[in-house]
Amino acid sequence: MTASESIRRSHPRHAQVNHWTAPDGWQLRSFAWPVEDARPRGSILFLNGRGDVFEKYLELFHHWHGQNWTITAFDWRGQGGSGRCTDDPACGHIDRFDRFVDDLAGFAADWMAATPGPHVVMGHSMGGQLLLQALVEKRLRPDAAVLIAPMLGIRTIFGAWLGERLSRMVGGIGNSARPAWRGNDTPRATETRQELLTHDRDRYADELFWQQSDPALLTGAPSWQWVMEAFRVTRELRRNPDLKTMDVPVLALIALADKLVDSRAAIRTLGKLPDARIVRFGKESAHEILRESDRVRNRAIGEIELFLAARAQRR
Repeated sequence: MTASESIRRSHPRHAQVNHWTAPDGWQLRSFAWPVEDARPRGSILFLNGRGDVFEKYLELFHHWHGQNWTITAFDWRGQGGSGRCTDDPACGHIDRFDRFVDDLAGFAADWMAATPGPHVVMGHSMGGQLLLQALVEKRLRPDAAVLIAPMLGIRTIFGAWLGERLSRMVGGIGNSARPAWRGNDTPRATETRQELLTHDRDRYADELFWQQSDPALLTGAPSWQWVMEAFRVTRELRRNPDLKTMDVPVLALIALADKLVDSRAAIRTLGKLPDARIVRFGKESAHEILRESDRVRNRAIGEIELFLAARAQRR
């Protein structure tokens, strides 16, 4: 195993993998890596995407921790190491996305009380959508936010309007907690899962490593209820008039060639924010911008560094 693989495929020595208990008793698997320095740079809470586990981002955590940021993350309810909301262990089910937002608000409140500022929350894909929704609803107020390929629209050949209606027609028949598709956990048959996520084979293999190390972390296809909810919450967020008054500084990294989320919808939505910088990536980047090849990943990290230096200064 190379030194880089060792960083990506093992928990840091002084990091803690624990559980946070939500008000309703549900336990979320959490990650905490404090800084030993007497004057930490601040604290980052990283929110992963649908079906993810926080281990996929250990390489990034090492980078930020090396700059004296404390690092915190968790697996969303119903996926990764945070249990399942259905009897099918391979299905990522949720009845309402509001539960995700409630978990985020509660977790973030405890995190902000226990960690040094400034506080920065970063969200990838579904995590980006949930973060923006929580910000617009004033459920949390960090010093700055970073959205990475945020799920502000679902990429579909049918378009958002028809895609949502078709999902309700099909998903509303029978048990909506059943998987929306079988086999590979992507609905697109024309590309492999790796091609949809990243051009970097080694970083893609990291996810497979963690799934093989602990099969309980594997989350397959979403349920039809998850799909229906994803269409609903992204539509409602795009139309929310409170976007225009959400004043937390935002940096958004958008992959224009993304085949999982609608990058155009994201750009239109984020354009309504009063304080947002949008950075676009072309065909060189698939969905997982921060797990892409070094050229893409380094540019993204550089943009984040500039943003944090300007908008998340230590008091």
